Amino acid sequence: MVNFKDKPDLDNIIELRGIRQSYDGGKNYIIDGLDFLIEDKPAQGQFVAILGMSGSGKSTLLRYIAGLQDPTEGEVLIHGKPRSEENRVSMVFQQYSSLPWLSVLDNVGLGLKYKGMSKKDRDEKAMEMIQLVGLDGHQNKFAQYPTLSGGQLQRVAIARSLVYNPELLLMDEPFGALDINTRLQMQDLLASIWLKFHSTVVFVTHDISEAVYLADDLYILKSPPSRIVEHVYIDLPFNRTRQIKREPKFTSLVHEVEDRMIDVANLG
Repeated sequence: MVNFKDKPDLDNIIELRGIRQSYDGGKNYIIDGLDFLIEDKPAQGQFVAILGMSGSGKSTLLRYIAGLQDPTEGEVLIHGKPRSEENRVSMVFQQYSSLPWLSVLDNVGLGLKYKGMSKKDRDEKAMEMIQLVGLDGHQNKFAQYPTLSGGQLQRVAIARSLVYNPELLLMDEPFGALDINTRLQMQDLLASIWLKFHSTVVFVTHDISEAVYLADDLYILKSPPSRIVEHVYIDLPFNRTRQIKREPKFTSLVHEVEDRMIDVANLG
């Protein structure tokens, strides 16, 4: 079981406190008594992965943090205060979320446009992100399939999220629809980007190996009524490269998380 009192004495960046969620007026709760805490690690950030069976509320937690949904009961706090529009939070979804009638360049700079930045300045910042995610040369193409591949469209979404310089980056199974080769490439890209920006990333996935490779903290949700019941610290080097997947320690961690997932499934 998770005991958040054992957390080190750091300021909190995210806290979900006493969360309950019902969609039928309180007759049934799909989330009940959930507490979730992520500390702020200045100049480092955190990469937190959330695992759990389908329907356990993983995506719902991200929606709380992003401000897209309010819980039936409980508090959602960012830096100890109720979430507000001042919090810099970006979200990448599993479904391709680019506007297909806009170019890659205009999609990436869209948030800066709504902030009132001049086209010259936002195009310059957008191009920096486009180059960072490996889309240089595609900036004038429409952000739609099949003009761009699925992996390229997710690179657009990541670039659009990063150009805003978010403090929190929420990712809801962003690689779930990709083929295995593209998925592995995107994992490496995300690992390298996180080292550069040191944002706090909250990443939802069904892939245990992916979670272990990317995260430094991993949480497991039980099936409804959901709450967090397992916390696994991923004790791997800060700088992750694909070679680490060949090491016995990585394999051991994957097996440990698999065992814990099975235990959680048996909780019912």
